[in-house]
Amino acid sequence: MSRLIVDPSMEAQLRNLGQTLEVCDSSGHLLGHFVPALDLAHHRPMEPTISEEELTRREHADGGRSLAEILADLERRA
Repeated sequence: MSRLIVDPSMEAQLRNLGQTLEVCDSSGHLLGHFVPALDLAHHRPMEPTISEEELTRREHADGGRSLAEILADLERRA
């Protein structure tokens, strides 16, 4: 990956972005996208919202469709 060093003014503009930014030249043509680095210190670990008992129940439950049935249904819709 290549690296671009920005001047302090540009750094200040990019420092606290919370979303992807379109980078354009002086005539407005898109050059690319800047995706801010994710600081994991500001995020807490996520825990599943489903219990182990529910996961076990779903694993042993009957029903649903086979992959072949799903694919056949998708073919009919196309």
